[in-house]
Amino acid sequence: MTKLAYEDFKPEREFPLGPKHVTAEEIVAFASEFDPQPMHLDEEAGRASILGGLAASGWHTSAMFMRMMCDSYLLNTDAQGAPGIDFMDWKKPVLAGDTLSGRSIVLEARPMRSRPAIGIVKFRHEIENQRGELVCLGENATMVRLRAGAEATA
Repeated sequence: MTKLAYEDFKPEREFPLGPKHVTAEEIVAFASEFDPQPMHLDEEAGRASILGGLAASGWHTSAMFMRMMCDSYLLNTDAQGAPGIDFMDWKKPVLAGDTLSGRSIVLEARPMRSRPAIGIVKFRHEIENQRGELVCLGENATMVRLRAGAEATA
């Protein structure tokens, strides 16, 4: 299968993300290693917190989003990395038993001046739970190689 190239990322193109079912076991495993706060490790502590139950760390939510993005399109893209993220907002807790899904939407694409064989594709990402509630919102740019022989135009 031919990998997606810069030319394939036109503004408004959408890529579906998920679904991803979130289990209590994976919440605890991630938190035990990376974010060992009580509300991420124990159901009772989670219920006693403002999160309302055993909740995935925001960092875990971001990691799950990254995996959904890889599975949807990134691993089939001639991506060359990312210069960073503009923002990642955790809007609602992701609780054990939730199922996440969403979309990545191309906002813009432009050639890099310093690297004519690579373009910058800016995305908006929206992740929702099974109730349609927005749980995570983010924007970032990804560097994507142009097809062989193609030249970017401004």
